[in-house]
Amino acid sequence: MSVHAKQPRLSLRGITKQYPGCLANDDIHLDIDAGEIHALLGENGAGKSTLMKVIYGLVKPDQGEVFWNGESVTIKDPAHARQMGIGMVFQHFSLFDTLTVTENIALALGKKTAGDLSALAEKITSISKKYGMEIQPNRQVHSLSVGERQRVEIVRCLVQDIKLLILDEPTSVLTPQEVESLFVTLRKLAQEGCSILFISHKLHEVKALCQKATVLRGGRVSGSCDTEHEDASSLAKMMVGDDTPISAAFTKKLGTKKVLEVAKLNQTSDAAFGIDLKNIDFSVHAGEIVGIAGVAGNGQEELLASLSGETLTANNTVSFNRIDVSKLTPEKRRALGLGFVPEERLGRGAVPSMSLTKNALLTGFLTGIVKKGMISWHKTQAFAEKIISEYSVKASGQHAEAKSLSGGNLQKFIIGREILQNPKILIASHPTWGVDIGAATAIHNALIRLRDQGAAIVVISEDIDELFLISDRIGAICDGQLSKLVPTEQTTIEILGRQMAGDLTAAAN
Repeated sequence: MSVHAKQPRLSLRGITKQYPGCLANDDIHLDIDAGEIHALLGENGAGKSTLMKVIYGLVKPDQGEVFWNGESVTIKDPAHARQMGIGMVFQHFSLFDTLTVTENIALALGKKTAGDLSALAEKITSISKKYGMEIQPNRQVHSLSVGERQRVEIVRCLVQDIKLLILDEPTSVLTPQEVESLFVTLRKLAQEGCSILFISHKLHEVKALCQKATVLRGGRVSGSCDTEHEDASSLAKMMVGDDTPISAAFTKKLGTKKVLEVAKLNQTSDAAFGIDLKNIDFSVHAGEIVGIAGVAGNGQEELLASLSGETLTANNTVSFNRIDVSKLTPEKRRALGLGFVPEERLGRGAVPSMSLTKNALLTGFLTGIVKKGMISWHKTQAFAEKIISEYSVKASGQHAEAKSLSGGNLQKFIIGREILQNPKILIASHPTWGVDIGAATAIHNALIRLRDQGAAIVVISEDIDELFLISDRIGAICDGQLSKLVPTEQTTIEILGRQMAGDLTAAAN
């Protein structure tokens, strides 16, 4: 890796990219020095993704220049970017489950660069050890944890003598201990001269890791700073402005009567690489939020399916208000007061090509807008308008297709659609996944209001900070087993992280 250079490693000058109806990047200037860890911040739709794609050669800018080590360059495609020494780890990994670590990395390198697989395996072992990211080259990817898969993605970049590493939301699927380990690796890379562009919504992590930050708003650079002179609150206000409220601490509450009960739930997963649920046992009371943390792929999907009715379970394993619903379909559970927010917005939470009005009907049909099999479109449209208005959903109107909304606005619509049906039980999976701080605040406030109205709420998330913010009781799921739920104030992030990693009996010393 190169030593620190006098000129910036990467310079962007006047980068502009226009899409139909959207100016994604507007005259953006950015400098990243050799060995610098630089944060790129902004709300959803601020232009971060487009700018990353420009740097990585996935998108051609309409105007502006890219300078690499002081020389003007045209990055033709990702393969060209990798040849230059630019690597990128996307938020959603691009690995083949049934191939080994070595085979996955060889695919990215190409036959000529990869060479002999056994030699590549030795190189992977050497590099992964050097940077404290040890992985076994011959393991198949499906057998790896999410944290280990991220290591594969990063090592895949490092075997190419990387000079600029772009990381998109790299900590969103990691335990606190894995985050700490990742930061050690990134600091070591930076010390050796590698530049790092770090995209994250977790501002305390930006403060802890990065030296500088550039903030985008509406496609333009709204500010830049040395992070040592800022705190999470000031960074947030640079992103969303002074008028947008930011989530503060919420009062913790004790629930009243038991509303949702899960008892001795054992369930075999039908998925090829799924996780079996093992003796899951917990209850949720009216007027409380229960948070369940966990690294992806540890039984969350199977638990959600068992609660929603997508998977039917053994008798007397799931009950609502002492009514056994174990064999009831999702529709019948909704009739008993269940609201459900799935992890995947487009495809499960909403149909991409359908209007917001029709998407409101999908789960809102039990609110009186359908009678004797006939749809009242007037009532359906009014329901959609109410969601848009009360949840400040930015859209061209109720007729807008779901896929035309930003991730944060579609999530607000889905959350609003469920909450405005006044559910007695709400199950929400990753309610603020990938949304900006303004949308996250709106969603958190909505969940707290619903709790205070007496609903029993379960939030399943990989975002520990979020769970500590809104949960009254909290626990972790690992390998299909659930730790004991305890009042949030009686545990710590470190303990929860250990539980997420498999030490389900971890407790304060």
